[in-house]
Amino acid sequence: MQRIESLFISASPLGGRGVFTAAPIPAGALIEICPMIIMPESHRRHLDQTGLYDYYFIWGEKEDECAIALGYGSLFNHDYGPNAEYIPDFDNNTLDFYALRDIGAGEEITVNYNGDPEDQSEIWFDARRPNRRKG
Repeated sequence: MQRIESLFISASPLGGRGVFTAAPIPAGALIEICPMIIMPESHRRHLDQTGLYDYYFIWGEKEDECAIALGYGSLFNHDYGPNAEYIPDFDNNTLDFYALRDIGAGEEITVNYNGDPEDQSEIWFDARRPNRRKG
């Protein structure tokens, strides 16, 4: 696992906990490489009944698996105007987070849960309401 040393977890105005940086991060920088715990699609129905529901990712080139990101990967909060993005690496079973723009010290690092930073599609919770998800 590789991570920028300045990352920390703190209470988020978006809800629950979030990932923040204590030092500036330049646009394009690799923020974190998160190893993934990969599970078959059949596990999703079980995960949906647990507290892990908000934390797992649909995984695989055919989206026929699910996965939990280790490190801080499952704690980045959603934003439709994110300052970071995640890119799955199916060969190495990692989820790699990159800065989309310069991120200032003290700023929360957010991603668009739709995968594409530009995608404004609805997600499984009301993302436009404060304190909507427990990070």
